[in-house]
Amino acid sequence: MKAITHPACLALGITTLSLLTLISPLVDSAHTVVYHLSSSAAPIFLTVALNFFALWLLLTLLLWITRKPGPAHVITRLALGLALPWITLKDYFILTTSYLPHAVSITVLLAPFALFLIVLVTWRSSFLRPLRHIQNFVATLLAATATLGLLLLLQLAWTAWQARDLNQPLPLHARSATSTPRPRIIWILLDELSYQQVYGDRFPGLQLPTFDQLAAQSTVFTHVQPAGEFTEVILPSLFTGQPAVNIRASLNGRRLDLLKPASQTSAKTWQPFQPRDTIFQDALDHGYSTAIAGWYNPYCRILPSVLDQCFWTGHITTLGGVYDYEPLPRLLLKPAARLFAFTRAFLAQGIRPTIDIPRDAQLHLQDYRDLFAASDRLLADPSADFVFLHLPIPHPNAIYDRHTHTFTNPNGSYLDNLALADLYLAHVRQLLQQQNQWDSSTILIMGDHSWRTRLIWQTQPTWSREDAAASHQQTPALPSFDNRPGYILKLPNQQTPNRIDQPFPAIKTRNLLQALLNQTLQTPNDLTNWLQTPN
Repeated sequence: MKAITHPACLALGITTLSLLTLISPLVDSAHTVVYHLSSSAAPIFLTVALNFFALWLLLTLLLWITRKPGPAHVITRLALGLALPWITLKDYFILTTSYLPHAVSITVLLAPFALFLIVLVTWRSSFLRPLRHIQNFVATLLAATATLGLLLLLQLAWTAWQARDLNQPLPLHARSATSTPRPRIIWILLDELSYQQVYGDRFPGLQLPTFDQLAAQSTVFTHVQPAGEFTEVILPSLFTGQPAVNIRASLNGRRLDLLKPASQTSAKTWQPFQPRDTIFQDALDHGYSTAIAGWYNPYCRILPSVLDQCFWTGHITTLGGVYDYEPLPRLLLKPAARLFAFTRAFLAQGIRPTIDIPRDAQLHLQDYRDLFAASDRLLADPSADFVFLHLPIPHPNAIYDRHTHTFTNPNGSYLDNLALADLYLAHVRQLLQQQNQWDSSTILIMGDHSWRTRLIWQTQPTWSREDAAASHQQTPALPSFDNRPGYILKLPNQQTPNRIDQPFPAIKTRNLLQALLNQTLQTPNDLTNWLQTPN
């Protein structure tokens, strides 16, 4: 019992529970958090390790000072013990990606401390015996948790070692110097682009002139069925043309496996993602030069063998927003910063830890600007004739103010980012027109999924009144989540509008792009006929 109740052991158990949500994503068996790191993994692992050891040392010191029997001993251990239910509840809801209402979180935290105050006010020496029994029981549980903490630290060290070369540049495919450029196919994916918000039921007063101009000379698909709900699964599915329901990655982030959905003849199965079985290999086979500038997914790690040019970034989504990038000299300040962030998150929204909203917007804006520049480089290169651009807009959080036409808008909405997406498309159009390539190019603009209002954003602190109004949250008769992504195709030299009102599964995007590579779709009628035939 002395070993179990030793201050270092108790402190290790409490630290493990308190920081479980920081460590678990890094040692998860699917490795998806490490997979999405776009910078060196070392700062992230060092940050978590410093947080852990700093809190452990602080708690050990506190418990050591109050180790002798007496009021301080009882009060300290009782206070820490009463906090454990809330900490455990927090861990459960965060790790299961569930939402815990703020009122429930407050109740679970304050109720034990109300009991604590009652015990203090009505203190009797007879309380000592049952409290010691409770203390020993909690100490036993914390000892088991401490063992788990040691195992997690070992796994953390192993994962960090395996990910040490995570984003070292990999050799890309090299197009033959004698290859002749083809008519350009430019595939633009605007993350979280909603058909409803662009063309279906636009918010009153929202101006999207570029989208309107596009509709006048493109085919607008009105009932696209998304390939999933999450970008990390959707994009590999679109590339291969085969549906998936989940992903897992290797520790070095270079091997990706896709979980195929169950069918009538087979259960769910894991299959390796094969770069050679993607639309980019199809493009190479047709003599095109492939290029990507993309967000969130590590394109340059999983597709180097079929890309001639590649750039990717994804700071804003690093570790689900729980961790933040910081220069190494500032890592020593992280434990205090994390304590402040957790406290502020609790006061603001209950149970979900988040990084600072302005900092969140700053990173989101950084991703946008980096990809804006990278995309410009690809569009300015006529030899890049099969180009995929994945932009982090209109995905929340808001980084643009459509009223003042300025960046950074902590009080903005999805609609502000949608207006920015419209401006970006205007910029792309201008660049291509300057090169006399707009009319001759095939342009596919789509969302990977729609605006996930009810699914994700309505429970987030960045959800605004304008978001609620635009998503019809206040109108029970209307659905609050329209899952149709935007999908717009401009064929070469197309000057007339066209609509496809029949359901179109987005998973068939590879088939559509293959038809475009074959140059069999030249007119809207060709497209309509193609959609009516099995493919």
